[in-house]
Amino acid sequence: MIVEKDVNVQFVKHLFPVIYLVALVNSLLGQENWPEFRGPNGDGIASAISLPPALGDQSNIAWETPIHGRGWSSPVIWGKQIWLTSATEDGKQMFGICVDLDTGEVIHDKLIYQNENPRFRHATNSYASCTPVVEAGRVYLHFGSYGTTCLDTNTGKTIWSREDFECDHFRGPGSSPILYGDNLIVAYDGADKQYVVALNKKTGETAWKTDRNLEYGTDNGDWKKAYGTASVFEIAGKPMLIYPSASATVAYDPNNGKPMWTVYHDGMNASARPLLTEDGLVILTNGMGRMDAINPKGSGDITKTNIDWTISKNVTRRPSPILVNGNLFMFNDKGIASCVRAADGKIMWQERIRTTFASSPIFDGEHIFAFSEKGQIYAIQPTEEYDLVEETELGDGFKASPAVSGNRLILRSISKLYCINGKPKN
Repeated sequence: MIVEKDVNVQFVKHLFPVIYLVALVNSLLGQENWPEFRGPNGDGIASAISLPPALGDQSNIAWETPIHGRGWSSPVIWGKQIWLTSATEDGKQMFGICVDLDTGEVIHDKLIYQNENPRFRHATNSYASCTPVVEAGRVYLHFGSYGTTCLDTNTGKTIWSREDFECDHFRGPGSSPILYGDNLIVAYDGADKQYVVALNKKTGETAWKTDRNLEYGTDNGDWKKAYGTASVFEIAGKPMLIYPSASATVAYDPNNGKPMWTVYHDGMNASARPLLTEDGLVILTNGMGRMDAINPKGSGDITKTNIDWTISKNVTRRPSPILVNGNLFMFNDKGIASCVRAADGKIMWQERIRTTFASSPIFDGEHIFAFSEKGQIYAIQPTEEYDLVEETELGDGFKASPAVSGNRLILRSISKLYCINGKPKN
């Protein structure tokens, strides 16, 4: 028995490095694909690539491709395909566009929807601001209440389409869908109606639909709209669909849409994806300059009991924050960069930068990269003191967030798509 135990111990000692190596390889290979808004984990972390700090240097550009129309949707990647959406300025035509990752050649440029009388959109928005979701063989394009469609990625042919969900987005749509299990999940947080819906990804049929049922504290529809994208976290052994809205965030059971808890934090226009810290706190921003850290272990209305900390000084409004080394880094739409300690909300530093941001940052394991609305690209060290490594410029400004595949960074400017060469991690 003793000999057998020693043999097993030695076997485990030799097996552990193999298990670790397999896990690491799977992690790196997983980032060959960037399937949804903010990447495979929805957090902007690009662990498989090493990027040059001077991203805007022309010597780093592998190719650039003009993209017609106006669209702030971020690119997504599966295999050798990059997918994004665009629309005409007036919103009468909406497109799904596929670009070859290696060459920048346009593979598909498909007219998805035509609208005789598009509703109003705000000047800062577009009619194609919702980021697609892509997986093997299928891409899901969402244009808010104008429609949601599933295309065959090889042929570009339509598999299914839904155009029957009513919602007055008032300033234009902006929420991006996510995939969970067999369902495509997205929120319709409009001025008139507010609900979350899950569609069977194979057929487009409604799997479940749940009304928000929130106390907004106003009859003004402008204060009921939001542009949030959900995240699913495993918390206390249960999956939770964390979905920000105006005035509050709700956690749902992603399998059936049943509410699990609600936290009220005021605000409107919420657009940043939630983050989960190592300490198990859910980080939320409310779209109006407030950030909250939530203890997600609760039920019902947890507003008075489960908010660990709150800050409201120069908090990001549109771009999502990024969590690196236990700190939250953000670049807001007023040109303020910040570092906040995730454990307790302590502001480590804030720096005024002479530009504004709508795009969300990424982290390649060494530098955090931020992309401004005027085209500046900033590389900073993820430290507790502000440390700008490099500032360069590229293109005509960034509204969309970047995507990564292997050793390549894909950037969408206002008018072009760029492929930037990096280096694979060892």
